[in-house]
Amino acid sequence: MRKKDLTLIIIPHSKSQHKTISFSKKEIRFFTGLTIFLFVAIIVFLLDYFTMNVTRQKYKDLYAENTKQKEEIAQYEKSVNELKETIDNLDRYRKKINVMAGLKSQDILKEAGVGGGEINNQNITSLPKETGLNQVKKISQEADSIEKNLGTLTQFFEAQTLKLASTPSIWPTRGYVSSPFGWRIDPFTQKRTFHRGIDIATHFGNPVVATADGVIIETKMEKIGGKTVKISHRGGYTTVYCHLNAFKVKPGQKVERGDVIGLVGKTGKALGPHVHYEVRLNGKSINPYYYILEE
Repeated sequence: MRKKDLTLIIIPHSKSQHKTISFSKKEIRFFTGLTIFLFVAIIVFLLDYFTMNVTRQKYKDLYAENTKQKEEIAQYEKSVNELKETIDNLDRYRKKINVMAGLKSQDILKEAGVGGGEINNQNITSLPKETGLNQVKKISQEADSIEKNLGTLTQFFEAQTLKLASTPSIWPTRGYVSSPFGWRIDPFTQKRTFHRGIDIATHFGNPVVATADGVIIETKMEKIGGKTVKISHRGGYTTVYCHLNAFKVKPGQKVERGDVIGLVGKTGKALGPHVHYEVRLNGKSINPYYYILEE
C-alpha cells in the first residue's frame, strides 16, 4: 500500500460513519497548481474585463465626440455656402448698379442667367477649394470689397436722384424671360437674328408699367412689334414695349416709374402673350437685364 502524505477525515453530524480521504504528494501538488492557475486566470480575466470596459467607454465617448464634430462641420459648411451665395447675389446686384452708374461697361461683364427661361435660374458660383479659416477670410474680404463699392455708389446716387429716377431699373411686367437679349434663331424665319430686347412671357391682359420716369414719345401699331409704346428718359435712355393688347397712355404724356402704360397682348408677330422689352442708350440697344434691379 502506497504512502499517503495527507489525510482528511470527514465526520458528519448524523450517526453515519465518518469518511477518510487521503492524498499523495503528487495529488497535493496537482491540486495546489490547479488552484493557483485558476486564481491567476480569474485575476487576469477580471483585469481584462475592467480594461475592456474602460476602453469601450472611451470609444463611445470618442464616437459621440466625432459625431458631434461632423454635425458641427456640416452646419459650418452649410453656413459658409449660404454666406457665399448671399455674397454672390450681392455682387451681381452691385455689378448692375455699377453699369447704371456708368462706372463699368456692361459690354465687358459676363453675367450668369441671361439665357432663356426664368431669370432666377442662375448658376451659383461654387465654393472655393480653400477650407476653414482661409475660406472664411476670403469671403470676408469679398464682403468688405462689395461694402466699400456700395458705399461709393450710395454717395454717387444720392447726388444724382433725378438721374436715378430716369434710369430704367424694374421689370416692365411680371413673368419669365422666354427669349434673352442677343443672337438667337428667329421662331418665324428659323434664321439666326439678333434679338434687341428680352421677351417676358406672362398672362394675357397683365399690366405693363414704365420702368423709369419719362415722356411718352410714341404709341403706334407696328407690323412686327404690334401695339408699341416708346418712352424717352433723361440721360439718353429710351425704352420700348411691344406686342401690347391695349394702350393706357398717349404721346406727350409724362409718366413715372411704375405707371401702367398698357396691357400684355400678342399683337404683331407673336407666338403667345408676352412683352418685348428694349432699353436703348443714345440709340444703341443694350441688354435690359443690366437695368433690372429687382430679383
